Amino acid sequence: MSEPLSVRAAARERGDCDALIDEDGDAISWRALEAQVDERIAMLAAHGVDGHDPAARIAVVGSPTRAHIVDVLAAIEIGAPLVMLHPRWTDAERDVVIDESAPRVVLPSQTEAHVGHEPPRPREGAIDPARTLAVLYTSGTTGKAKGALLARRAFLASARASAVNLPLTPSDRWLLCMPIAHVGGLSVVVRSLIARSTIVLAGPFDETRTRDAIERRGVTLVSLVPTMLARLLDAGFVRPATLRTILLGGAACPERLLMRAVEADLPLRTTYGLTEACSQVTTARSDVRSLAEGAGHPLPGTGVRIGARGTIEVRGPTMFDGWLGQVVSPFDHDGWYDTGDLGELDARGRLHVLARRTDLIVSGGENVYPAEVEAALERIDGVRAACVFGVPDDRWGQIVAAAIVVDERAPDDATIARALSRVLARFKRPRRIARLPSLVVAGSGKLDRRATADAATPLLRALEVHDG
Repeated sequence: MSEPLSVRAAARERGDCDALIDEDGDAISWRALEAQVDERIAMLAAHGVDGHDPAARIAVVGSPTRAHIVDVLAAIEIGAPLVMLHPRWTDAERDVVIDESAPRVVLPSQTEAHVGHEPPRPREGAIDPARTLAVLYTSGTTGKAKGALLARRAFLASARASAVNLPLTPSDRWLLCMPIAHVGGLSVVVRSLIARSTIVLAGPFDETRTRDAIERRGVTLVSLVPTMLARLLDAGFVRPATLRTILLGGAACPERLLMRAVEADLPLRTTYGLTEACSQVTTARSDVRSLAEGAGHPLPGTGVRIGARGTIEVRGPTMFDGWLGQVVSPFDHDGWYDTGDLGELDARGRLHVLARRTDLIVSGGENVYPAEVEAALERIDGVRAACVFGVPDDRWGQIVAAAIVVDERAPDDATIARALSRVLARFKRPRRIARLPSLVVAGSGKLDRRATADAATPLLRALEVHDG
């Protein structure tokens, strides 16, 4: 095969074969996709972005749509680093990322007036595999979003390692129903390009739409988080003969949900991954039939160990190159990266994830860091202090809850909901709230989050998730 990360190469090899099945069920061939990508490349060139400057980044909204996939593939084709913008971010959240990453172009709005330019000639020579393919933002434990630098070589290594357990062929059809601002969603696009297989689109996840797409469009693979799986089963999903694998990750799978999937004879493969490792770190080698199988074995070439603090440490060729704008290496002297997640390896080498990063809330597959939500709450007039934590929820896995301490200005719940709607994505906003006279402080002087949550839980009441 020629250049794996090239739509033009794929079009030469696969021609009229299907590259995309769009939201309306229409097929787009590799040759037609190449034409759309070339048009987008011409638009980028009109804005001075031709891929020769590795600092000339392109920001793209990460919705799972044909237009945004074309944006992504155009950037990959010319070697321009992507900055992925989550489609559910507020304007304030998006502005922070754009200010820090300083993209040369933000797609699609800045390029709409430039249809008709001739595409530049293909560049001579291969693009350096060490060049950044994407900057993916993930919130840190401080609550501040950080941009993980993921090189082209990391995506290639991740695809090769994944293919050992889960070979991908040109005849496969992979349903994309999660944002491509997530490493899992972007990996579907990149791996399908490498394998010259077909991406099937059904829009943002909706259980009915997704079920129908899997059943009617010959889908062979789909990546889901547990919340999506639960909603599919609730919608009466029955496995079609074409479906060979459901990759399940993003959060722990409740035992009750796993048993439902097993009873429905669904071909589940559990995974554990993170943005910094370019998606998967471990994957089950066969269909999962019990929780005893955990998150599976490390991918070939990926090292996994449990550190002195009981946290999962990872190294290997899929790892990121550090954080945008930070010069301090996140790796130790032997190349190990401490994920902060708690876990253990069993006698058969399978990883069991005991808890995600300290304080992390995983709601419907979305990561929510309490510090970010607490900061937003404490910016509201009358809120003196806040403690944010997760509470179990059958549908979402966890939902966000908050304990607050107020002063004499004491904002009502509606005021709090409106204020949060302006600065936080919907999935980050508390759905339960309690008011306490004070937060619990540990002997060290730091907030005792667990004790505060215990005190607040009996007092929690519903908080409207305001839409602005």
